[in-house]
Amino acid sequence: MNRSYLPACPHPKPLRIVSIETSVPTEIMPWLIFVRIRTEDGHEGVGETAYGPGAVTSLIHDWMSERLLGADALAIECHWRFFYERFANFGVRGAELRAISAIDLALWDIMGQVCDQPVYRLLGGPVREAVPVYNSCGNPTYGLRTDGKIGWPGYGSYGEPGPLQDSYNFFHNPVELVTELKEAGYNAMKTWCFDEAAHRDGGMTISNEFLAKAVRPLEKIREAHGDSFEIMIDGHGFFMLPAALRIAEALKPFKPLWLEDVLKMDNIRTLADFRRQCGMPVSASEMLLSRADYLDTLIHQAADYIMVDPTWVGGISESARLAHIAQGFNIPCTMHDCTGPLTVFAGVHVNASVAGCCFQETVRAHIHTFYKDLIDEFLPIADGHIALPTRPGLGVKLNPDLFTDRFDYRKTELPRA
Repeated sequence: MNRSYLPACPHPKPLRIVSIETSVPTEIMPWLIFVRIRTEDGHEGVGETAYGPGAVTSLIHDWMSERLLGADALAIECHWRFFYERFANFGVRGAELRAISAIDLALWDIMGQVCDQPVYRLLGGPVREAVPVYNSCGNPTYGLRTDGKIGWPGYGSYGEPGPLQDSYNFFHNPVELVTELKEAGYNAMKTWCFDEAAHRDGGMTISNEFLAKAVRPLEKIREAHGDSFEIMIDGHGFFMLPAALRIAEALKPFKPLWLEDVLKMDNIRTLADFRRQCGMPVSASEMLLSRADYLDTLIHQAADYIMVDPTWVGGISESARLAHIAQGFNIPCTMHDCTGPLTVFAGVHVNASVAGCCFQETVRAHIHTFYKDLIDEFLPIADGHIALPTRPGLGVKLNPDLFTDRFDYRKTELPRA
């Protein structure tokens, strides 16, 4: 095993990793990948990422385990740099960076347990007493699949009538939805009004007739609630510049906090042009993935907010770095989640410890339904905030039943002497 990048351990004995487990919860969210790392003294750290579960699982067990097994679990930055630099030789974005993310979360979880502190204290300590949140208007089946098929991100259904059917109720009962969210402790929500037009016309055009229909729920919300509730708009990256500009013009009367992914995040200069022309705050999102993309966005003044997904961009380590970099440009950072529960916890720790962070995305339809099958901790929302975790490490444990042959489970362990 290559140990050339391992530093001299400051303790008499390193905290050796003895096993790495992965599980894909095929009966719940078959595009999630959970990771559990165990050390020889019995500590367990957990992590997650999403999409491409087969590719990520193979990277972890067939390659990354060669370095990690027998290595010091507390050498987090050393492992991060090693993997990033090796994967960068053939393109670090994608499955490679997601695999790094899941491992990074698990190692930070172990570090917190060893130090008997929540992760945010090890990142510099709290800069706020609670983390501001908003609700993304999904529904209980948004991302949930019981057939084992992964599906396609950005193509969630509009749902159906019933409890927690936020995407359905946005279009059919928008005033009542906002009233309910306020009563549940939310001060802001994110919604997607224009996906139907993109699916129909390919995102190149959008008619004024459809725009009038799409923004009608926003009109009703502002008529009933005024400006007392913040609204963010997500375009899911479906539109080209002319359609995006027409969408922005239609949204101006409703004063959204930001416009997110109205354009695909694959041409930063076009995004900068869109920001200049639309005259409204723009969020450049989790689709950016790498620090090179985020730096390009910041340098070209293409965004008013940047959004980071801790389980896609390189874990807690890289998320905190990106948030600090954005702060240097006086651009606030928000944390993404529309995937799994550990992504929320990781984002909360970064939000708690970096002054330039301003929001944690949550999906209440997930929190109140299948999250209970995955984790042992509930995520209470009050007064538009989530409390800081108090337990050591990430502050949450995965259901141990996930790491069984019931799911797509795999384990690699250090050979016994």
